[in-house]
Amino acid sequence: MYIDPLIPPLVGVVAVVLALGLVLQTFRQPQLVGYIVAGVIIGPSGLELLTDVKLIEHLGAVGVTLLMFFIGMEVSPHQLARGWRVAVIGTLSQILISIACVALIGAMLDWSLVRIVLLGFVISLSSTAVVLKLLKDRNELDSKAGNNVLLILLAQDLAIVPMLIAISLLSGSTPGAGELLRQIAGGIVVIALAVFTVTRDYIKLPLAERIRKDHELQIFAALLICFGLAFFTGALGLSSALGAFVAGMIVASARETDWVHHSLEPFRIIFIGLLFVSMGMLIDLAFIMEYWGQVVALVVGVLLTNTFINALILRALGDTWRISLYSAALLAQIGEFSFVLASVGLQSGIIEGFSYQMTIAVIALSLLLSPAWIAASKVLLRVGPPAGQHRL
Repeated sequence: MYIDPLIPPLVGVVAVVLALGLVLQTFRQPQLVGYIVAGVIIGPSGLELLTDVKLIEHLGAVGVTLLMFFIGMEVSPHQLARGWRVAVIGTLSQILISIACVALIGAMLDWSLVRIVLLGFVISLSSTAVVLKLLKDRNELDSKAGNNVLLILLAQDLAIVPMLIAISLLSGSTPGAGELLRQIAGGIVVIALAVFTVTRDYIKLPLAERIRKDHELQIFAALLICFGLAFFTGALGLSSALGAFVAGMIVASARETDWVHHSLEPFRIIFIGLLFVSMGMLIDLAFIMEYWGQVVALVVGVLLTNTFINALILRALGDTWRISLYSAALLAQIGEFSFVLASVGLQSGIIEGFSYQMTIAVIALSLLLSPAWIAASKVLLRVGPPAGQHRL
């Protein structure tokens, strides 16, 4: 009897995720915690049902793309345009203050400038996938805090490219002229598409009427819309997730969100789950057990520091202390794109093996603890559900 070698680990993965999901449902905890814990259990540090972390990471990246596409369909471009101060000033201030905080530590430990900048970038990025999923599940995406957080997360996604360029320059490697031109062209295209969407009340998609009558064609059309623009922006040196977000805005302006949402929802659930599973698989339990004191101190320090920094910035931009603190708690964790920055730092020799493992452990645990941190902040600040459901 022949059994495909992929079937046993697949059964084990699904069983672990389902069992943890049922347990977390009993205690009314978000499912993404179960995905991360499942990644620890089935990954290299656990039962070793799956060991190809890179494959799961790539599949998880598809989940981020789909999530940004769905968010793009649900937000108002006009409100985003009015909130540019939070996006630009808030994000830039956050990055600079994060670098300054790391510089204080680096001065005592004699770190190089490029190492300080790299780690400052790492802790300044929040998790688009974690935060937006939590906001979406709790119907808070259209709240004031949700608006703030969405603007900052989008700005952070845009900031990835200049961050990578800055790290390359500081480490002594200069990006080619062709690469810089592609990235500049990509930025112009994304801005032009966003402006076009904002200035139009209605956009007509080609073949929309015919596609609406055929469910199978709807699935492939929706995938083409989402991944087509994601591929386009990625090819131009920008974030693929950013292209997916703009694609979602275009679909929303075309008023075709019903069939697109219905067609892609199952794909989003699967791939978002894989994203969080891949994060759990990166957690090295042996390393954490050996250096648990340092890891715990750094995770708590990151959550407190990021909350404090973001709260001060948002309060300075005019929000109340309650909204500022809750928004800051939502942004307290370190994001999935920080894994990319850490990998670049390792490959460039900016950080060594121990520092890389410590960075990965802190990022992963901050993601794991993020839902509890946000829930506790919500209770302490007495933040209630949004008064009504409306677009941003």
